[in-house]
Amino acid sequence: MGRTLAQKIFESHRVDTPCEGMNVLRLDRVMCHEITTPMAITDLIARGMDSVFDKEKILAVVDHVTPAKDTKSAEQARVLRDWARRHKLPHWFDIGRNGVCHAIFPEKGLIRPGFTVIMGDSHTCTHGAFGAFAAGVGTTDLEVGILKGICSFQDPGTIKVTVKGKLRKHVYAKDVILRIIKELTVNGATDRVIEFHGPVIEAMSMDARMTVCNMAIEAGGTSGICMPDMTTVEYLWPFIKDDYRTKAAALKDFSQWCSDPDAPYEKEIVINASALVPQVTVGFKPDQVVDVTDVAGTPVDQVYIGSCTNGRLEDLRTAAAILKNRRISERVRGIISPATPDIMRAAGQEGLLDIFMASGFCVTNPTCGACLGMSNGVLAPGEVCASTTNRNFNGRMGKGGMVHLMSPATAAATALTGVITDPRGTRGSRS
Repeated sequence: MGRTLAQKIFESHRVDTPCEGMNVLRLDRVMCHEITTPMAITDLIARGMDSVFDKEKILAVVDHVTPAKDTKSAEQARVLRDWARRHKLPHWFDIGRNGVCHAIFPEKGLIRPGFTVIMGDSHTCTHGAFGAFAAGVGTTDLEVGILKGICSFQDPGTIKVTVKGKLRKHVYAKDVILRIIKELTVNGATDRVIEFHGPVIEAMSMDARMTVCNMAIEAGGTSGICMPDMTTVEYLWPFIKDDYRTKAAALKDFSQWCSDPDAPYEKEIVINASALVPQVTVGFKPDQVVDVTDVAGTPVDQVYIGSCTNGRLEDLRTAAAILKNRRISERVRGIISPATPDIMRAAGQEGLLDIFMASGFCVTNPTCGACLGMSNGVLAPGEVCASTTNRNFNGRMGKGGMVHLMSPATAAATALTGVITDPRGTRGSRS
């Protein structure tokens, strides 16, 4: 019988099997940010174990509250900063050079097909877009990863999701993953890997694939994975061109990780993208998803475009196409946060930032702050936000606040009217 991508990675990285069904894997990347890592650092120091297994494989960034908003956030950043400097970590991204972790690390070419990746952050599953096994872990596992370069995982049962058909105009990767989560439910992929297949996924850019994999955790998935292909090679080529004679050679190497045609799956579902319309969440769970037409006209107080889900250049281009030469409603606060300095720079060069500011949006530095209600866009009790982020939990963006998840196109259209709006009827929107 064939093997899934995750099974192939597990077999190639397994260093021990302490009990049936449990695998100790060698790690290729341990990623760290200032919210969850300082606790691990402090504990390692207290135990007299202040060391790292391989400084080249440790990636660190201040991204959740940046710049610091109070003494506590400043102290958290300092713990990470001092640790990164103490161990001379080459992949350390501080204020001015930092960005949202799940955007800046791939942007720097630090994630590759076949890698094992962990971080103390649930949306680490984003990096499965490259054909890697990437998972969020707790503090203890993070400590062991930092110190020893290993982590334990159960056997990787896999769910196969095939997205067939073709996306209609103004329907995007965010709509696809919201529909998938609705189908699977928030517990439907618990402790499982979700593989994304089909012509719609294959046609997606790496930006779009990262959006899809980013929200695998919202269905309970340990990791979301796409098969590496020429799109993957093209994205990584500036970083791997000295390792391969040709792009075809790189593709051949990366293809070794792809799931076999007869690989075993615990469950398979098929999504018909041709029938999909823009999606929006309601309530306080990511699987409470409806067509935008079902909630059109719902008033909002804030529109937020950014995060590790939808803060990439492709997302900003989509939003700007709708906002160009138009003003947002006076009833809403519009906030845009490009996910990295390079994305912000490119958006400036393309004139996108001018479009956003002319429309009435506030453009902020790269940060995760608003997504989890820590800074740069916190809601007041009773306020409603149309957001391109990944979670609509009760109080996620501020105590008593309500979040409707949607694509950048739907968010931009909503900003123009001040109520949830179908982007398909908005002048200037594009596919």
